[in-house]
Amino acid sequence: MAAWEVQLRPGRDDYPQVKRGSAAAPEPILAARGITKRFPGVLALDDVDLDVYPGEIHAVLGQNGAGKTTLMNILFGLVQPDEGTLEVFGRRVRFRSPHDALTHGIGMVHQTRRLVSAHTVLENIVLGHPRVRGVLNLRAARTEVETLGNRYGFTVDLGARVWQLSEGERQWVEILKALYRGARILILDEPTSALTPPEVKTLLAGLQGLVRGQGITVILVTHKLPIVMSASHRVTVLRSGKVVVRLKTAEATEEILVHHMVGRDVAFRSTDRALPGGRPLLEAEQLAAFNDKGLLALRGVSFSLREGEVLGVAGVTGNGQEELAQVLAGLRPAASGSVRFDGQDITRLSPLQRWQLGIGYVPAERSEVASIAAFSLVENTTLNYHFDPAFTRRGVLDDAGLERLTQRILSAY
Repeated sequence: MAAWEVQLRPGRDDYPQVKRGSAAAPEPILAARGITKRFPGVLALDDVDLDVYPGEIHAVLGQNGAGKTTLMNILFGLVQPDEGTLEVFGRRVRFRSPHDALTHGIGMVHQTRRLVSAHTVLENIVLGHPRVRGVLNLRAARTEVETLGNRYGFTVDLGARVWQLSEGERQWVEILKALYRGARILILDEPTSALTPPEVKTLLAGLQGLVRGQGITVILVTHKLPIVMSASHRVTVLRSGKVVVRLKTAEATEEILVHHMVGRDVAFRSTDRALPGGRPLLEAEQLAAFNDKGLLALRGVSFSLREGEVLGVAGVTGNGQEELAQVLAGLRPAASGSVRFDGQDITRLSPLQRWQLGIGYVPAERSEVASIAAFSLVENTTLNYHFDPAFTRRGVLDDAGLERLTQRILSAY
């Protein structure tokens, strides 16, 4: 277990929160009863009950496809349940839209960012706010957002463009936007999926501050066991659209949780031994590069990656990790230094030329850079092969061949 996981483990003595002098158990701040949702050919949720209590971080755990996001979308009014009811602060409600959920104090930060990259942080925060009518008074809005940020301990450049921010900073913009709209119940869907370990530590510490100091209630949707164990008070596990267990996190272990997630015991420790690395494959020498603000992000970076190795690059957000990956992929020019692949100097090669040599790049911004959400899997695969003579005939794509290629990739990996 990492050190930060122990340090951030919430105190259990303050759970559950009850009014001083009261011996009664608290009432749920948010309750779902008998939630069922069907999609064509799929029973996404099957008679799901969920109780969330005030002042807690409640983890909703499950594998991909377990129904976690569908349940959260129902709680936020994005999806209508086929059966079941919702209660907020003890009153039965029916959300026809996210606006209804926000009116009742429920905000949601989605797994994929819902920000406008070309706009500033402040513009994104006030965008769509019910009080924004007619001429936008950004000066007054800035004062309000700065006051809100100070209250919750957030520091973010309100004048920066969203595309200039790291993934962790964008996460905080989404959270601040929800709080600016008055959210008291905050739903976070896979909030750590694209964050670095330091960003995860910062996020979890911030959530603890929101819960302990500001009375915010958090629903944390994840499939990562260390996050659940280090940050939550209680956990609900979903499997195949059903609730299989509800536990106090203090009474759970990773082994217990993973057993409920997959329905069987899983060995946590591998007996595989590391193999010796092969010949040098990717080499960087004295690399330097500028970031999007024109500041030097890389300075004198050198390393050698051998065949069969995994090279980890760690650091606090904004210390050049993203710029290094972009330079290696050919998406950002090197100001000085060189990159060699399999003995060949590729410093000036384009991203396409590097990909054809066998260098792939998976960016943090999966929905904005890595793929096109409206395209099918085959169509996204086509983006990498539309120029290949093996899949084009006189300028016409070989759809059947591209579908077979996609199936082969799925089978292989």
